[in-house]
Amino acid sequence: MSGTAVDGTSVGGGGGGGVALAGAAGRWVLFTTVLGSAMAMIDSTAVNVALPHIGTDLHASLAALQWSVNAYLLTLAGLILLGGALGDRYGRRRVFLIGVVWFALASAACGLAPDAWVLVAARALQGVGGALLTPGSLALIQSVFRQQDRAAAVGLWSGLGGVAGALGPLLGGWLVGGPGWRWVFLINLPLAVAVVAVGLRHVPENRDETATGRFDMAGAALAALALGAVTAALTSTASGVGWSAGAAVLALLAALAFVLVERRAAVPMLPLGLFSSRLFTVVNLVTVLIYAGMGGVLFFLVLQLQIAAGFPPLLAGLGTLPLTVIMLSLSPTAARLGDRIGPRIPLTVGPLLAATGILLMLRIGPDASYVPDVLPATTVLGFGMTLLVAPLTATALNSVEDRRAGIASGVNNAAARIGSLLAVAALPALVGLSGGEYRSPDAVDQAFRGAVWICAGLMVAAALLTWFEICGRGVAALPDAEAVRKANPPRI
Repeated sequence: MSGTAVDGTSVGGGGGGGVALAGAAGRWVLFTTVLGSAMAMIDSTAVNVALPHIGTDLHASLAALQWSVNAYLLTLAGLILLGGALGDRYGRRRVFLIGVVWFALASAACGLAPDAWVLVAARALQGVGGALLTPGSLALIQSVFRQQDRAAAVGLWSGLGGVAGALGPLLGGWLVGGPGWRWVFLINLPLAVAVVAVGLRHVPENRDETATGRFDMAGAALAALALGAVTAALTSTASGVGWSAGAAVLALLAALAFVLVERRAAVPMLPLGLFSSRLFTVVNLVTVLIYAGMGGVLFFLVLQLQIAAGFPPLLAGLGTLPLTVIMLSLSPTAARLGDRIGPRIPLTVGPLLAATGILLMLRIGPDASYVPDVLPATTVLGFGMTLLVAPLTATALNSVEDRRAGIASGVNNAAARIGSLLAVAALPALVGLSGGEYRSPDAVDQAFRGAVWICAGLMVAAALLTWFEICGRGVAALPDAEAVRKANPPRI
């Protein structure tokens, strides 16, 4: 594969596009790719708000709720690099639209799920669709538009995607409090119809004519198996199921097999040579720690707000709004700061500031109010994440050769999702919450406080690792650093 992009997609093949952003064709392409990727972004943020109501309606255990989050992350993280490669080979529009349809059908299965474990299976299928459409949306932007319009198109795609992420919790809260949690998933159906109808009519096909070789299907399967087994081991520990040791052994064996397969594959999904760069290895460890802290605290925050503090779903959805708005509005400024002073200070101060915001959540208790208790915590957390996100991405890209920037970005995106996945799987066991205890305000409040300390500790660990392992100015800025920053919208 050739060229560079985020999420492991290549964008240099296919001879480049000639669509102008200012024309009608350009607006249709932008509409299609933004709405398609927004489906996945809105869904992933809105589902968290719905968790308590899903649990009550389906009589689900805490383990089932954990899996309803992690099943999606698992297949998405395990298959997203493969999804980008499929688009390069068979057509980016084709694979993107297949992903949209797949995601919509899985969403329908989620919305109609009669029990919790059917919901979990449907969420795993949603992740497969997300792995096809997520890299495809940006790859289409990069490959279809004229060279002089690409930076602006990517900027609009990123900005509008960030708006979708901000609206997700609010939409989720409104739907849960109104027509019901099932509409968090069913709302994807009309959106998908619009995307497919416009995409087939107005979006040109594009592929990388130079892409050859076999797909690393074995590597993708082993990666998903290893992640799934680790998740099962951690989740079963909290739920009291007695097969956590067996799942841990399976995870280890699958991980070892994955390494062997990737070493021998002609075109590996994950070139292990990337990790010969110490900086690349360190920055991805930092990514795992940061997003484990973020993913873990957000999982517990929605439980705390609705179960312990008694917030209605819509007000609980407002809980993360300051975080997303701050990241969306100030990320370009933080990116320019990182360019000037290097990654070490932002990647040290940012996690420490985020840890402070997380610790401020200790004020959120049974008698909490939004403005004095929730707003300060999520605002400080937002400033901390804003300071670190752009330097984190830029450092991951700059730590390898330019020709590998696409796969490096894909690995860094996967590391963020893996961090969230592992945190959601492990934290309930660590704080002693299991079974149906998430319905008890006292049990949730006690567990939330333990989770806050652990998640803040993960942020501090990320700051320490950065300070001791990443040099002052670190790496030189990419020639197209502004476009690269725009291509990496806030991940929460």
